[in-house]
Amino acid sequence: MKRNTKINLVLLALVAALAVLPLALGLGDHKKEPFTGSDSEAETAITEIDPDYEPWFSPLYEPPSGEIESALFALQAALGAGVLAYYFGLRRGRRQGEERARAGLEAERGDVPADDSRAGAGQG
Repeated sequence: MKRNTKINLVLLALVAALAVLPLALGLGDHKKEPFTGSDSEAETAITEIDPDYEPWFSPLYEPPSGEIESALFALQAALGAGVLAYYFGLRRGRRQGEERARAGLEAERGDVPADDSRAGAGQG
């Protein structure tokens, strides 16, 4: 198995553990809403410290329900992931295109370098 494959599998296992362990260990069972966001946790902490606290700002848009708020957050996350994936794919494609163009120019000139891909085939 290649080194990159091992690293990817370990990272995937860590992400799965981060998602499953809080549920399996029952973290948050003592709370009314165990997996609320940090905004509501902060609001709860502030009202416990100072019940007369008034916020400086109010939200520009208040979704009618928690489900809609979650859906908008998921949409925002999906759009961000799409932009990042596009950017990294574009960079990789450009790099591969440059490598192919360079190899084509070297082949035209007759300066074909020795194939190094077979030298490291047994490593990993």
